[in-house]
Amino acid sequence: MRVDVLTLFPEMFPGVLNGSILGKASEKGSVSYHITDFRQFTTNKHQKVDDYPFGGGAGMVLMPQPLFDAVHSVCAEDDAQPRIILTSPQGKPFTQRDAEDLSAEQRLIFICGHYEGFDERIPQHLVTDEFSVGDFVMTGGELAAMSMIDSIVRLLPGVLGNETSAVTDSFSDGLLEHPHYTRPADFRGMKVPDILLSGNHEKIAEWRHKESLRRTYMRRPDLLKNRQYSEIEKKWLAEFKKTNERIK
Repeated sequence: MRVDVLTLFPEMFPGVLNGSILGKASEKGSVSYHITDFRQFTTNKHQKVDDYPFGGGAGMVLMPQPLFDAVHSVCAEDDAQPRIILTSPQGKPFTQRDAEDLSAEQRLIFICGHYEGFDERIPQHLVTDEFSVGDFVMTGGELAAMSMIDSIVRLLPGVLGNETSAVTDSFSDGLLEHPHYTRPADFRGMKVPDILLSGNHEKIAEWRHKESLRRTYMRRPDLLKNRQYSEIEKKWLAEFKKTNERIK
């Protein structure tokens, strides 16, 4: 996979993309990162990339010319058809399903915004996807792009040391992940559930499934809205409701 990032602050990215799993993925050749300062593509002598919006209003808006020319330039460096992603608080909420979808692509281009927003011709005629990482506004799109890149690259084949890790993550099956425990089995009187010490893998798998459902019901009931429940899940859900469990 090739990942391009168009940003006004390229110095923000090396520490994230060169460290930990993202850095190891690059070293293995699973992904290559290319950071471009799109200010280099402005045609005015002051290197301005923003201007006042027509009709008035607060703030400055990114002009289309630098970004259209920057995208055209980086696209010319590779024949693969890219997905061009705009980070925006107005975009579709980014989910694990989106990460899985984008991890199958050969080429991704992220556009990081700043100021009050974008000239509308950018999302209408340049990008293929517009994503938000949450219902809040940040000073720019760089941190959102880093978050999405991290969630996508970790799903590439061979990137994670344990290939089962990605498929058991929270959200992968629509539920939050079950609780985890490690040694010691008894830490200051706080004990690991007996079932996890039993060696009965079938019962352990059932416990983990139930606890995933319980945690989702307690913390993110919105994720269960359109879920098609199995019979055992219906039984567990009735149990949770009967005991009047609530978010802790």
